[in-house]
Amino acid sequence: MPTEYIPFKDTNYFSSLICDYLDEKEDLKPFYNRFPTLENFKKQIEEKQLSFNKDHRADLIKSLMIQYEDLKISSATLTNIDLLKHGTTFTVTTGHQLNLFTGPLYFFYKIISTINLCKELKQDNPTYNFVPIYWMATEDHDFDEINFFNFKGRKVQWNKNASGAVGELDLEGLDQVYGAFSAQLDSSDNAKSLKDLFYQSYLEHDNLTDATRFLVNKLFSIYGLVILDGNDPLLKKLFIPYIEEELINQTSFEKVSITNDAINELPSNYKIQVNPREINLFYIKENLRERILETNGVFGVLDTNIRWTKEELLAEVNEHPERFSPNVILRPLYQEVILPNLCYIGGGGELAYWLQLKSNFESHKVTFPVLLLRNSAVLITEMQKKKLKKMKVAVTDLFLNQNDLMDKVTKSISDINIDFSLQKEQLHDQFEELYELADKTDKSFKGAVAAQEVKQIKGLENLERRLLKAQKRKMDDVLVRVRLLQDELFPKQSLQERHMNISEFYLEYGEGIIQTLVQNLEPLKAEFLILDISNQ
Repeated sequence: MPTEYIPFKDTNYFSSLICDYLDEKEDLKPFYNRFPTLENFKKQIEEKQLSFNKDHRADLIKSLMIQYEDLKISSATLTNIDLLKHGTTFTVTTGHQLNLFTGPLYFFYKIISTINLCKELKQDNPTYNFVPIYWMATEDHDFDEINFFNFKGRKVQWNKNASGAVGELDLEGLDQVYGAFSAQLDSSDNAKSLKDLFYQSYLEHDNLTDATRFLVNKLFSIYGLVILDGNDPLLKKLFIPYIEEELINQTSFEKVSITNDAINELPSNYKIQVNPREINLFYIKENLRERILETNGVFGVLDTNIRWTKEELLAEVNEHPERFSPNVILRPLYQEVILPNLCYIGGGGELAYWLQLKSNFESHKVTFPVLLLRNSAVLITEMQKKKLKKMKVAVTDLFLNQNDLMDKVTKSISDINIDFSLQKEQLHDQFEELYELADKTDKSFKGAVAAQEVKQIKGLENLERRLLKAQKRKMDDVLVRVRLLQDELFPKQSLQERHMNISEFYLEYGEGIIQTLVQNLEPLKAEFLILDISNQ
């Protein structure tokens, strides 16, 4: 089975908003700057070159070198950081939470899409340089979303009482997680590599930020990936004017609310992904990340006794900008202020909320980036490929709802015809003659003819369902195998990339699985990849 592609909308796993975005529907064009094509990236380069604050480059490089000082930095990454000082160097960025041991597979698809887009842009624009950035979401506080990964259908979980920004969490308890994970691995070389990677990442570092940086650097530094932690005093200092604007004028609330109203008025009934708050900033200190509120001119932090006057708050911003953390509405703006960025690569949910933000960027005179849907894939192994062939099931059929899949397989392998479409068509033709007869005689007779047609069609459909049900019972052994295979490739009737962890594939293929993904993911090819990894 060669590598195949399926349109995103044919997978039935992507929202109408994202499918319409990929189809460049006219209604959505006001909500983004440029669609991701090579030609449009040339225009994006021109705009970003003019609008980006050149003075930010030196602080960006300084921050990155501090963040990397305890890591073994690859020559490719070091070169990319150095290139950022030039006005002809731009970034492509993806962001992700600090999921334990990388979390679901799509973490890899995000980063590799970013790396590969930089390669494509360089080939098309040889006089410029393009640096892939992974933005670590160190300031998130949703610990329950990141404290586990799935391995062979079981959850490997880190249990801990956590509060505040997750990046600052100590790693207490991960020795127990390491023990539980190691016990599930065999004694192969690939298993040893996985154990070493987990141990070095989580048992030899002090906090989740450092652990994640080490892990991602270990996996992707040979490709020149640059890892950025936005929870950085020097970088936050560059964002001070925007923090002040948010606190005093609350521009984001106004602009995003207007955009949300405009989206709600569209005929397609798109779902609003995020709603702005009056102040879209958190206050962070040790074990604390809570919303900033304003009541009658007094500012405070939710569920604390921290209070400021306007003047005291602005003084706090200028003295300690690192204590102000943007939420989902403002983080994209922060990113684009500190990076010479051309494009953000994210999943469907991420792009949906980015589409709500363009007017806010415009109000701050910050260039809105190109939005690119990350690559998505399902990985097929040798054994799974053999099973598909034996059962005469196309891998594209596995995207169907399981009931629909069972119906289709039953009809395709049945030795009798279960599809009564021909009989329905013949019945329809017979009733057409009766309608003509009614027109020529008594037109009131047409109602009785129509009722009889409906009754007989329903009778045929009932017979069809009963026959299909009987054939399903007869072929149950085959259908059970099909269900099991679909459950392997689409765990919990969802995409493989949302449940499985890279470790299962690493056990079989080692580092080669990452190289295979790098060789096959094409970020500007807007289709879902069905990747045969059996010959890799």
